[in-house]
Amino acid sequence: MLKLHVLDRLYRHSSNVAHGVEVPAGARLLFTNGQVGTRADGTTPATTAEQIEVAFERLGAVLAAAGMGFGDVVRFDVYFTDRMDVGTFVAIRDRVMGAHKPGATFIVVKGLARPDLKIEIEAVAAKAD
Repeated sequence: MLKLHVLDRLYRHSSNVAHGVEVPAGARLLFTNGQVGTRADGTTPATTAEQIEVAFERLGAVLAAAGMGFGDVVRFDVYFTDRMDVGTFVAIRDRVMGAHKPGATFIVVKGLARPDLKIEIEAVAAKAD
């Protein structure tokens, strides 16, 4: 079981994240590649919100393939092409993650691998069997 550290003595994050996540000894680790908002049929939605939903669906599939779920996520690294999309991501992430609060780093970049991509999400997950 992951141990979340949310410290009152540090500045509170404005979103649902922990300051640190402790992984127990002997846990299996999963490092995903960056998941984008492109569907299995190759189409990419025009809106950031839809791309975020698709990226989380893709992350869920990768987690499931490893016998894990969103409750096993230790941290996210999220790349945005527009800083204005952070709020949209936070709202969707908080719905998907529920009460679980993995760590996260948000990075605004000039562009991603294709010009139609607005967001890319990497995850690290851990599970003690």
